[in-house]
Amino acid sequence: MIETDQALREEILAALGDAVSIDPADLEAARTDRSGRISDSAPLAIVTARTIEDVQATMRIANRRGIPVVPRGAGTGLAGGAIGSSGEIVLSTLAMDRILEVNVDDELAVVQPGIINDDLNAALESRGLWFAPDPASKAISTVGGNIATNAGGLLCAKYGVTREAVLGLKVVLADGRLMTFGHRTVKGVTGYDLTALMIGSEGTLGVIVEATLKLRALPSAEKATIGAYFATVEQAARASSVITASRIRPAAMELIAQSALTGIGQYLGLDLDSRGSYLLVQMDGASAATEAEQAVAIIRSLGGEAEVTSDRAEGDRLFAIRRSFHPAMAALGTVLIEDVAVPRSQLPAMFSAITDIEKKYGLEIPTVAHAGDGNLHPNFVFEGTEVPDVVWAAADELFETCLRLGGTLTGEHGVGVLKRRWLRDELGDDQVDLQRDLKAVFDPKNILNPGKVF
Repeated sequence: MIETDQALREEILAALGDAVSIDPADLEAARTDRSGRISDSAPLAIVTARTIEDVQATMRIANRRGIPVVPRGAGTGLAGGAIGSSGEIVLSTLAMDRILEVNVDDELAVVQPGIINDDLNAALESRGLWFAPDPASKAISTVGGNIATNAGGLLCAKYGVTREAVLGLKVVLADGRLMTFGHRTVKGVTGYDLTALMIGSEGTLGVIVEATLKLRALPSAEKATIGAYFATVEQAARASSVITASRIRPAAMELIAQSALTGIGQYLGLDLDSRGSYLLVQMDGASAATEAEQAVAIIRSLGGEAEVTSDRAEGDRLFAIRRSFHPAMAALGTVLIEDVAVPRSQLPAMFSAITDIEKKYGLEIPTVAHAGDGNLHPNFVFEGTEVPDVVWAAADELFETCLRLGGTLTGEHGVGVLKRRWLRDELGDDQVDLQRDLKAVFDPKNILNPGKVF
């Protein structure tokens, strides 16, 4: 095995030169991502692709030798979907970070997969355009990673998830062929929608090397941000559901349960303890002020204490508190970050179930939610690297409840390695088998991110 590994390294070094690293520190870093999951051993090599040709060369060598390849962006994933282990090549597209085209008339951009969300939008701002997907990690996550996991974020309720913002893709298949999927037009139904199939495929069907993105006009500068405290998280969840049912469409609506808010306060040095649960709502556009008044009336009628600000800097400060949730939890210990979604009308029931699970298992489960679209992030914080059995038992019950309420096991993080054990519970045997068959068409040797999802 050692001789085989060395021969492979020599072959990819000869083909790709300084794009290849076998530095122990680089290999060690590729064993994990933001999920906290660490693989059992380091990968063979890291290839940092700078061009499509680099990706193709890597896949041709891997296909010929039957070597597994793990596509990777910034490593900000939360499901362990881009971690490498023994015998694998980690193929990074992080250095492929250019904007290739911005077409103002057609409201689209063509980009490489390694560009960071915030960097893309900073470049688009002067054109009056915007890439709407808004993951909480937007300052460090890549567009390619967003596409691979169909990432969501804080603005999905009004502006949609990543799939709503992708028109087309260039993808390198397992055998090194370059394919162009999708189109530059608003409409297009020629053949099967292979672009949609690639979005959320977590690197198991191909390597995304270019994306044609659908842009939006920047929302007007008018924003109104509401901060509301409730005695219980169920009350806050009920208010968010009523706001949605009232046909108000906030740009963002975030719910922070009390234990999560306490942890954020400790991390930021703010006095957020004993305030109850927090609902953060932001309206944008010409009707922002009117919609904010309507939402405040609903919040107060349901027992919440609400304040409104039209100051953009203050609104950004409030959202910065919400975006601090994940680092705040990481500061407390090892974190298992979960990601479930339920119909928005079922949010109160899901939060109530989490409260019951906390009591049953003697755990605290700090939870935040993209309340505008029903996506919850319950977190389990513990010591050490092994997930305790009691945490898995509580997670099992949490997922069972989610499915019973008509929900899904993952709203935006993906399956990766963390959700594999529950995949059949949601999809059933026939659909899992069908999806495996689809993977075999694109990747007959099973070298693209094997062991992830399935």
